[in-house]
Amino acid sequence: MTIAKHGAAGEDRREPLTRGRVVDAAIDLADREGIDAVSMRKLGLVLGVEAMSLYTHVQGKDDLLDAMADAVVATIPSEPIDGHWQAQLRHTILGARSTLVGHRWAAQVIGARTSPGPATIRYMDTVAGIMLAGGLSVDLAHHSLHVLGSRVLGFSQDLYDDKSDVDPAATAAMARELSKVFPSVGAIALAASHEGGLGGCDDDVEFAFGLDLIIQGLELQRARAIE
Repeated sequence: MTIAKHGAAGEDRREPLTRGRVVDAAIDLADREGIDAVSMRKLGLVLGVEAMSLYTHVQGKDDLLDAMADAVVATIPSEPIDGHWQAQLRHTILGARSTLVGHRWAAQVIGARTSPGPATIRYMDTVAGIMLAGGLSVDLAHHSLHVLGSRVLGFSQDLYDDKSDVDPAATAAMARELSKVFPSVGAIALAASHEGGLGGCDDDVEFAFGLDLIIQGLELQRARAIE
């Protein structure tokens, strides 16, 4: 299948439709309109082809979402930096977060996927390699990946879905009422300030804070193992 384009002289030029072009167009559509806007019908309209033509390149919506997630992970910066393994790991994971912030739908899609693609496996191999080169045992590196969870790919899944678009004044009023019955939780709610990031309590400062706690704890475990 090809995509028709018109030249300056009005003649049709045909650009081949490939899996890569389909996935790139789906990512662009999700970036512009959100992941819910991505459908085979709408993607066909964007590419100027019949929706059924897309099935030559993707097996269906799930295959498309898998490919979109893996394509985003493939763009995570992988340049190594000099320094302690802790600094290297922090740099790599914050690079993943920076990438996902540019595709705000990606955390939702990655979190729902069951099978990692080749780019995701390659990224995880990079992370594991940093740990092993830093002196962590295979067993500790294994546990570390479990502790990091989704954070290793630049996002964290919160216990509660507290939306970032709630009116701050209304939130403060609710926190004051809450503190009358539950003073400890209320005090924390009143002091909390969440701006930017991937939504809710998952802002950049809190993400980095949690990441630093984990990395520092892993270094303690590494050092303890060789004492």
